Amino acid sequence: MKPPRATLFRTAAALAALALGAAAVPAVSQTARAAARAAGTQTRAATAEAQWIDRATVVWKVEHTAATAEELRYAHGGTLRLAPAALTDAQKAAYPQLADRPAFRLDPRDRDKAATALRGPLAAVQRAADDPDRVLHRTGVQIPGVLDDLYADRARRARLGPVFHGGRPTLSVWAPTAHKVSLDLDGRTVAMRRDPGSGVWSVTGSPGWRDKPYRYRVRVWAPSVGKTVTNEVTDPYSTALTADSARSLVTDLADPRLAPAGWASLKKPGAVPLRDARVQELQIRDFSSADRTSAHPGQYLAFTDRGSDGMRHLARLARSGTSYVHLLPAFDFGTVPERRSDQARPDCDLADLPADSDQQQKCVARAADRDGYNWGYDPLHYTVPEGSYASDPDGPARTREFRQMVRGLARAGLRTVMDVVYNHTVAAGQDDKSVLDRIVPGYYQRLLDDGSVATSTCCPGTAPEHAMMGKLVVDSIVTWARQYKVDGFRFDLMGHHPKANILAVRKALDALTPAKDGVDGKSIILYGEGWNFGEVADDARFVQATQRNMAGTGIATFSDRARDAVRGGGPFDEDPRVQGFASGLFTDPNGSPANGGRDEQRARLLHAQDLIKVGLSGNLADYTFTDTGGHRVKGSEVDYDGSPAGYAAAPGDALAYADAHDNETLYDALAYKLPTTTSAADRARAQVVALATATLSQGPALSQAGTDLLRSKSLDRNSFDSGDWFNAVHWDCASGNGFGRGLPPAADNESKWPYAKPLLTNPAVRPGCSEIAGASAAYRDLLRIRTTEKAFSQATAEGVQRALSFPLSGTGETPGVITMRLGPLVVVFNATPSRQTQSIPAVAGTPYALHPVQAGGADATVRTSRYERATGTFSVPARTAAVFTAGAEGRGQLRDQGHGGA
Repeated sequence: MKPPRATLFRTAAALAALALGAAAVPAVSQTARAAARAAGTQTRAATAEAQWIDRATVVWKVEHTAATAEELRYAHGGTLRLAPAALTDAQKAAYPQLADRPAFRLDPRDRDKAATALRGPLAAVQRAADDPDRVLHRTGVQIPGVLDDLYADRARRARLGPVFHGGRPTLSVWAPTAHKVSLDLDGRTVAMRRDPGSGVWSVTGSPGWRDKPYRYRVRVWAPSVGKTVTNEVTDPYSTALTADSARSLVTDLADPRLAPAGWASLKKPGAVPLRDARVQELQIRDFSSADRTSAHPGQYLAFTDRGSDGMRHLARLARSGTSYVHLLPAFDFGTVPERRSDQARPDCDLADLPADSDQQQKCVARAADRDGYNWGYDPLHYTVPEGSYASDPDGPARTREFRQMVRGLARAGLRTVMDVVYNHTVAAGQDDKSVLDRIVPGYYQRLLDDGSVATSTCCPGTAPEHAMMGKLVVDSIVTWARQYKVDGFRFDLMGHHPKANILAVRKALDALTPAKDGVDGKSIILYGEGWNFGEVADDARFVQATQRNMAGTGIATFSDRARDAVRGGGPFDEDPRVQGFASGLFTDPNGSPANGGRDEQRARLLHAQDLIKVGLSGNLADYTFTDTGGHRVKGSEVDYDGSPAGYAAAPGDALAYADAHDNETLYDALAYKLPTTTSAADRARAQVVALATATLSQGPALSQAGTDLLRSKSLDRNSFDSGDWFNAVHWDCASGNGFGRGLPPAADNESKWPYAKPLLTNPAVRPGCSEIAGASAAYRDLLRIRTTEKAFSQATAEGVQRALSFPLSGTGETPGVITMRLGPLVVVFNATPSRQTQSIPAVAGTPYALHPVQAGGADATVRTSRYERATGTFSVPARTAAVFTAGAEGRGQLRDQGHGGA
């Protein structure tokens, strides 16, 4: 199965796409669903099958004959004459999806009319050559290409939004097709001036404009409703907002009043190369909503509560080697009332309901559309902090408090990553929550062949391949880096961006310097979801920022290969008990017929082990090793559902993970997959083994916050709108781990309720403090080993090939056990329910011992691991990842042996 991207919700169409092997698709809440439906309906009513790609060229699927004439018709009877032509090679390269379609050239005598034609109703018409009134075909016209050709060169250089010089603000907005743009400033109207070369409208005000609310009043032709409208709309380049995003604010982010104490001199923890990044993925509200020791539950300021349970845990992780906290979307999003007084709350006594009841999810669902919870993958304004996390959403508090959050994380030893969602908007067309499309209709959203808005990402898709949407992405990222000192960015559905756009982000960040900008842009890390699906799949419209295409760029993509092998199955399996390496496939079968017979299970498990080995190499395409079939293979030759398992060019190209906010938490996945009789202690150990496969890999790794604490969402696989009840992280083990808080919400989980119900009341599945604390301590030990042993930080593919091997891989490999040599280390991943011995004749005589961190660590079980020097035999207890290190004598022997390869 392709990467399960269950970020928000799924439609039947998305599920059908998955059945065909396409990537799963996210979406947003019911509010956004309605907006997307409205935008789609409006767009379908105004079909636009012709595409005006530059000032001289129109592409349209009609055949010219001697009996036809083609033209563009615009307002007040204007006509632009067309003649049949052929696309140039350059045009075909720029628009590969149009390469085989008929093209038409504008008559040179009409080309100076293009700017006028674009500011009103526009149609492509094919008529009878001998009768101007007999129309054979008529359709609307897509205009992004010609707008870029006419305006982008100058518009790219414009500084948009509020820009201050000497205390005086200039407000600028790109609206090339608008008839008129004026500024609604604090209740009065101010005229704006249009630059004909760039299409930018601007006005300069007085210092008294500072912090005043404003909107743009844009008079523009809107194809989605077929008329000229006057839209009152906020600034796409807003730097601050009033509550619920009603107005933009004329705010200068350099204003000292917006900076917390010490902001200018803030010292961050040392930068960590992307290949060594160890990341905790965290939703802001989840972090503190259930933390009784936090003074600011659910807010940015919770990260300033240095003595809270949550901050103390993050600090422990930082001391163990976690380097970044990755925040789920924290920009302004569209589905949460920002004032706490407006937020609904479940009206039930949830804690008193039975663990397997369906009442909790019903109660949460009744409040979901008006509560304070959403993951936030429904962007409204890309460059303003979300107001619902601020103490006061109305004004500057959100800016100041976001900065305080970044400072709080830095003081805990952590750098900050933002999850950014530039691939879609919460709404399009004339919807009240549509910003971009109400300023330049038909430009910022990606359009399909018929002119409808693409929604493969769940929501109205954006088009970063268009110059000004691409500019918005770059400008927004640079603002977050410079003004908020953000240390990294994770791109949602990055494969829907052009590779060139993401590389432009990298270039812009690299230009930031401490002397000039207050930050070192080259130390900022970038990674994202490189899934390949939808209307852009297989580079249909541009070279995408996908897993394969981003290899070698220094920008990482999530690797689903080892994740699926470790967990087993996928989130859309009819039977969620499909097992994998860490969940007992073949070695501890759970009895589900979905796993197949013994021979099938054994074969699947051994192939999963090969996928995990590729993952441990950093997903390198050219890493060579012996697979479980006894063949010498490259990572790219190991099959992952028809795709190459290895695609990376260097360590750091692929990001390893065992769970993230999408789909069931790792604990919940294992709850379904491990045999129901598996004890809580063994479940905790299986969790640590699963985490170890990512933690001890080459390249960066990510884990969901709380996973080391066995975090559960009560089996909810898609908790984007499931409220605090299902989502909160429980830092105090006395509060449990979140398991058994009722059946998960019906919308995405009801088909699994027959499997979930008996689990939720099974005492063996509910961990106690000893299991929770023990798993966390064992994970932190692994982090310490990963971040202190240089062998895990190979800088090149060649270094990985020399240092890393799997000496027992081949036809005799033990099912459920992976043995890895890495420089002076030997790591045994034993996922089976029994002690295993692994003999490596090549190391016989070399002195190895359990790594000092584990030998002195909290896990008493791993301390029973043994090594027999005479035979090179390692003995490791059940469900344990043990790291052995050669002593000084042994390290010298290894150098003499020239250990390396696979």
